[in-house]
This record gives sequence, structure tokens and C-alpha cells, in this order.
Amino acid sequence: MRTSRYSLIFVLLLLAAFAAAVSLSQSTRVAASASTSFTMEQIKNYPFPSELTASATGSRIAWAFNERGARNVWVAEGPDFKPRRLTNYQTDDGQELTSLSISRDGKYVVYVRGGDHGSNWESSLGVNPALSATQPRVQIWSVPFAGGEPKLLSEGDDPVISPKSDRVVFLKERAVWTVSLDGAAPAKRLFYARGEAGSLQWSPDGSRLAFVSSRSDHSFVGIYTNDSSPILYLAPTTSRDSSPRWSPDGKRIAFVRRPGTGGAPEPILEQRPQAWAIWTADSITGEGRLLWKSPFTVKGSPPTTHGGTNLHWAAAGRIVFLSYMDGWPHLYSISENGGEPLLLTPGNFMAEYISISSDRRHMLFAGNAGSDVDDIDRRHIVKVPVDKAEPVVMTPGKGLEWTPFTTGDNKHVVYISATVQRPPLPAVMPLAGGKSQVLAQDRVPSDFPATQLVTPKKVVYKAPDGFDVHGQLFETTGGAAKKPAIIYAHGGPPRQMLLGWHYSDYYTNAYALNQFLASRGYVVLSVNFRLGIGYGHDFHRPLNAGVQGASEYQDVKAGAEYLQRLPQVDAKRIGIYGGSYGGYLTALALARDSKLFAAGVDIHGVHNWTAERAAPLLENRYEKAPDVQRALDLAWQSSPVASISEWKSPVLLIHGDDDRNVRFSQTTDLVRRLEKAGVQFEELVIPDDTHHFFLHANMVKVNSATAAFFDRVFGMRGPSDE
Repeated sequence: MRTSRYSLIFVLLLLAAFAAAVSLSQSTRVAASASTSFTMEQIKNYPFPSELTASATGSRIAWAFNERGARNVWVAEGPDFKPRRLTNYQTDDGQELTSLSISRDGKYVVYVRGGDHGSNWESSLGVNPALSATQPRVQIWSVPFAGGEPKLLSEGDDPVISPKSDRVVFLKERAVWTVSLDGAAPAKRLFYARGEAGSLQWSPDGSRLAFVSSRSDHSFVGIYTNDSSPILYLAPTTSRDSSPRWSPDGKRIAFVRRPGTGGAPEPILEQRPQAWAIWTADSITGEGRLLWKSPFTVKGSPPTTHGGTNLHWAAAGRIVFLSYMDGWPHLYSISENGGEPLLLTPGNFMAEYISISSDRRHMLFAGNAGSDVDDIDRRHIVKVPVDKAEPVVMTPGKGLEWTPFTTGDNKHVVYISATVQRPPLPAVMPLAGGKSQVLAQDRVPSDFPATQLVTPKKVVYKAPDGFDVHGQLFETTGGAAKKPAIIYAHGGPPRQMLLGWHYSDYYTNAYALNQFLASRGYVVLSVNFRLGIGYGHDFHRPLNAGVQGASEYQDVKAGAEYLQRLPQVDAKRIGIYGGSYGGYLTALALARDSKLFAAGVDIHGVHNWTAERAAPLLENRYEKAPDVQRALDLAWQSSPVASISEWKSPVLLIHGDDDRNVRFSQTTDLVRRLEKAGVQFEELVIPDDTHHFFLHANMVKVNSATAAFFDRVFGMRGPSDE
């Protein structure tokens, strides 16, 4: 009896041990790929640099650093470019820093604190994501470059320092105001003019100010000289004039001219050319002449990538601009006296974040150019003379670089640089070429998990209609035999996700979250769907896309089907998430294809295009566009709410209720519809934060909630859960 009893106990112990081993083996397989896991706080503690700028003389530079929500101005000066913090904001209060500039003499740095400058409306209205009892304002500050206390100059926005380094002009209450650079005297309105002022541009000697006066259906370029001189409007017509640029000698101004609004309603669903032209005008008489007229084609229409037409008056009598007319957003230059434009940047790549060198002889930009086949999904610094088609990639390799500027002495190029593992930091290199120097590397916290990040793999697959779709695949080695997978859909939609950290803080956050999800054992595919940039005009401006048919959704769906074919992916556990336009595509995927997409996280997405677009289509006038009803029908059919009856998969809805890009009502409306349809959903509402989640703590909360939701739905466990 005793022997039998002990034998039974032994057998039971063996069975228990075996079961535990099996259980451990299963959870180890799930978590093995995350054996070097890190926390959300660690992957989100990187500093993010923005607003990089350089003084017009000397070698002084400045930028803004966002370090876990504490945003400050940093500066450096050649030849050693040792970084130094200039301001001392210590709290995560959601107040962004924008419009950084350095006075020509290098003595002051001016910046704007507050607002939401990536918004579609109310950008100059204060934001309050920290829920302060005191209303935040949008304010202009100056601080000595040598160090000292910042001084509040005024409430306002878009400051521009005079070349004389004595005063700042800025925008307030639709007008132009001025204040002394040192803040010794209070700000005052500079002059009276009808309309809404913008696009302030000092003359080279600082004696006159060019501006745009917008007047609803038309706009003028004006010049203010002094209180005793009348404002001069340059060749005024019914057109919409914009982008004034002074000639180096101050005698002329180049500007962009587009037709004014009006005329009979045109078909809504038709791709039509949009006319634009470059004019020049005498800055004394105001007499103007046509310099160049764009080809009246869809590709010849005004470019909609960063900086628009990117007009610059360069040296050697050249005027430089950007155009899509050959199928890519390329730089051209034309003689200031007219003639045929010269294509400066031939090839299948785009140019964005464009600047002109201090001597005005070269253009610098971030381009997806280079000798590596994967460079189409990167950004490198490219330099090209203003009068020759001789572009040179200055920063080749597997890193990413953007926002280049030359120092005032024209000896160095400063830019932001990143790698697959290292987050973005300022960098500097000789303009003539040579070794680069990465600045402020000590600002990356010691526990930042750089060595634990995976290298995303470029993948290309076909959409059903034959479009090549690029994506980045994030995956750790090892792990479960069958892993859950997630599609990431970016916002915009004119964006391009890259093979490394991104130049936008919003998409740098997405890159961090994709890395975190991969560390948890997910296979993540970031999809560059059509409507995005980086792959030419036909990809950027496709037919039947967005509100006119959502043709881009097939790229997202094809991405999920690509994941299903991977042997390591569990075809029944595919999720999707995205913000803004990516939130729209997430909702569309769940509504149309719940059998394919098992769960999703919809972050401030659009759900009903007719609520967003119906008013312009049905404007109160006798004449209507001939296809207005068809356009409304397509807008409805392209909306997730149109397929709500097919929506079965669970969803997490996330939205800040001070969103100034996608109205919060889009989510409140969807919630009521999901309730009625019996769809399982969760909500995370962020009071008083915006589309960009300016509070660092809120962004961490959003990311953590996204990962936790997928973990719950897909039964994932990482090492921290053991």
C-alpha cells in the first residue's frame, strides 16, 4: 500500500511537471522573441529634435528638443558645435516650440511657445492637455544666445526677425505687429491693411516688408515701407498671389500666381489640371510680368508635398521652384529673365524639406535618393547647384537624414540624422563633404533600448490592380511557431513610412510602437499605401481614392493577405491600427473585412466622409456641380459607417477631444452606431489633448493601451507578464 501510494504520487508529480513544462514551453515560444523585451516608457524616452535653424552669418545653430514632454531650445556654435540648453522648461505640459530663428548678428534666438501648428484649424489657439486651471497662450519669446532668461515679447505667431537684428514682426489678430527684439518696448500693430496678412518676408536690407493679403476669393502681395508711404500691391488682379521672395539686391520680388476662386461649378470627381505661374514684379513701381507658366496638366498642377512650390530666388540670376510636371516632385531653375526651366534633380526620387545655401548657389534637400536599392524608403541629404543638374547625395548609407541647412559662413551643413536603432539627433558635416558629427548623443537615456531594436525589412507586394506597394516588416527572431500579426496604416495620407526613425514626431512615435509590438512577439507590417508620397505622381494622386472610392484600401487588404501567406503568421490573428487617415483605414478594414482583420485600434479616424465633405458639395448656390449626387454617394460608400452591418471584430477607439484635424464628433457618432450594431468596442478619450497628443504622458498612455488591447484580444504574454 505504501509503495503504491508513493508510486502514484510520483506519477502525479511527473505529470504535473510535464504539464508545467508544456505550459512553460508554450509561453516561452510566445515570449522568446521578446526575451530582450523593454517597456513602453523605455522606448518612448528618446529626445526628439525639431525646428533646426541656422543664423544668417557665422556658425550658430539652434533646435528644439522634446525630452519626455519637457521642450527646450538648444544651441551650438562652430567649430566644435558643443550643444547647450538655452531654456529651462522642466514639465510635461504639452506646449510645443515652433518658429525658431536666430538673429542675423547671432545674439538672440526667437521662438513661439504653445498652439498646435500641425492642425487644420485653430493652430494659433492655445492647447491645454495638462488640464491647467490657467489658460495657455500662444506666445513669442526671445532669449540671448549667450544665455539668460527668456523674455516674453507678445502673444502672437509666425515671428520673423529683421535683418537689422533690431525687431521682430509677427502675426496677431489677422494683422502684422512689431516688437523690439529685446522686448524693451511693448508690441504694437505695424500697419493697417484689409484682409488677413501672412507670409512675412523682409527685404535683404531690412528696410521693407513683403506680405500676402488674403481676401477670400483673391489675394495680393504687398510691400510696406513706412507709415508715411502707401502700401504697394504688386500687379494686383483677381488672382490668388502668394510666396513672395525678394531678389538678392532687393529690386524685385518673385511670387506664385493662381486663379482666383469662382466660375461655374466643375465636376467633383474629375481629375483636373490646376493652373499656376511664377511672376516677378518691380519692388518700387509694382509693375509685374509673367516669368513662367506651368503646363496645364494634372502633373503640372501645384505640388502638394512639403513646402508646396518651394520658390527661392537664388544666385547666378536663377529662380528655383518645385514641380511634379515630370512625374516626381523635382527642383527646377529658370533664368530671372525667363526662358525654359532646367530640371536640377532628374531621377525617380522626390525632394522635400528644401533650403538654399547661405551663398544662394546650392539647394539642399532630403531625398529618397542613393545607390542602394532600399534608398527609396529612406531620406538622405542631397546638394545640387542652382544652375546645373548635378545632384550629389552627401549622406549615403543605411541611415536617414533630413531638414538640411547651411551655416551662415557657408562652411557646414546641419541636419537631423537617425539610424535604424539610434533615434534622431542633430548632426553637422562640412559643406564640401566629409565626416559627420552627431550632436547631443548623451541626451539619449542610458536605458533606451537601441541595441534591442529590430531592423525593419523592406517588402514589396502587388495590389489587385497591379500597383507595387512598399512596406516595412518588423519581426524578432524566434518565438512562437505561429505569431499574431498587425498592419500599421499611417495618416496623412501624403506620408511615407521609412526604414528607420521618421522625421515627423508623430511617425517617430509610430516607429517606436511598431518596435515595441515586435518585441512582444508580433509580426508588424507598416504599409505605404497609395495616396502616399515617395513613389511618384501616379501613386500620390491615384484614381478613385479616398472620398472618391477608397482605392487605397486594397493596398491595406493586400498587406494583410501578404501576412497570411507568411509561414510564421497565424492567419486568424491579424490586427490593424493607425491614426488619423490610418484610423479611417482601420475602421474601413474592420467594417468591410472582419473575417480578415480580427481586431483593430482606431486612433482619431474619419468614419463618415459625408459629414466632413457634404457642406462644400452642397453649398448654397443655384448652380450645382453636375456630379454632386454621385460624389455624395461615393463619399458615403467610401465611409466605414456605410458597412457597419458587416463589422464584427472588436475595436479600441482613441481620440483627444480637442482634436483640430479630425473632429471628435466622428468618434462619438461611430460609438452610437457600434452600440446599435452590437459590436464590441472600448474607448480611450483624452480630455483637452489634440490630434498630436502633445502631452508625453498621454502618448505613452495611447501606445500602452494599443499594445494592451492587442495582447488581450490575441492572448499575448511577454516576459514582464510572467
